[in-house]
Amino acid sequence: MTTQATATTVRTRVGRYRWVICALLFFATAINYIDRQVFSILAPKLQEVIGWSEIEYGYIVFAFHVAYALGLLGVGSLMDRIGTRKGFSLAITFWSIASMAHAFARSAVGFGVARFSLALGEAGNFPGAVKTIAEWFPKKERALATGIFNSGSNVGAIAAPLLVPFIAMKFGWQWAFILTGALGFVWLVFWLMLYRRPEEHRRLSPGELAYIQSDPAEPTVKIPWARLWPHRQTWAFSLGKFMTDPVWWFFLFWLPKYFSETYKLELTGLALPLVVIYIAADVGGGDRPRRSHPHRRGRYRSGRRAPDSFHRLANGGGGVDGRKPAGFKRHRSSAGRSRSRRPPQHDFQRHGRDLRAR
Repeated sequence: MTTQATATTVRTRVGRYRWVICALLFFATAINYIDRQVFSILAPKLQEVIGWSEIEYGYIVFAFHVAYALGLLGVGSLMDRIGTRKGFSLAITFWSIASMAHAFARSAVGFGVARFSLALGEAGNFPGAVKTIAEWFPKKERALATGIFNSGSNVGAIAAPLLVPFIAMKFGWQWAFILTGALGFVWLVFWLMLYRRPEEHRRLSPGELAYIQSDPAEPTVKIPWARLWPHRQTWAFSLGKFMTDPVWWFFLFWLPKYFSETYKLELTGLALPLVVIYIAADVGGGDRPRRSHPHRRGRYRSGRRAPDSFHRLANGGGGVDGRKPAGFKRHRSSAGRSRSRRPPQHDFQRHGRDLRAR
């Protein structure tokens, strides 16, 4: 009881304002996916109104993907230069205006331009959110905070089929774009009111600031892409995204048209099957945040933290110079075969310290 009471007292003294920032990121991500989904949900009706072909619809979707990829290449450096407060404000303002601009498109080209602009702005959400988590959370809470804000993408995907048909049937398809796009400006008001860097925030207690900054400071190093590609972690992440993202994008952009054309569902009938599929994707996606046991943090488990050396690799720390960590040693088994022994967690940490000292 004494230990439990002490832990509760420590948590109370530290404060919880950082979770307010995490909640802001959650809602920004949900709005991001709502704005992204409006067009695909309305696509069957818009095809009747505008009269585009299936090929033209594919080009419109392709325009979004191209702009999103281009945006991700440059938005990270932009966030680093101007900071997350200004960078996130710029991103959500840009994509909200682009989302509302869909209401004024009257051709496939017009929708293509609107989708391209929307994707450029929406590309800022995840780099900005990840950087904000790094600024506001110690390392031991970053995986949990990232899982929470990232779940906003599934919430947004589920909310869109419920909101968009109702708005379109009640007020017209143009208002579906305008009203959902306006959500970004509502969020922006709260962001500007509540967000500052931790060291600049008046509402943050000294205890919570010290807790956020409790990790040892690491130097910021710019890592060239060429130094990342030789690592297996880079290839594992890239190949994983290459295989899973096309399925998720198909769910987002093509399922409404599929249900409409194959099963003759009206706009209001799309909500239930889409919501069921997106909930199943949320439950089966395996990205629910879990707290890791302190003695298991070095293991690769779904929902748990990877070794700290991989996080340093991803964030520009030690272990990116191509040399093996000191803990990786070859030894002979009883059968005479050579096999690798996983180094314990402290070997990764010691190796990272050694590299930073060089």
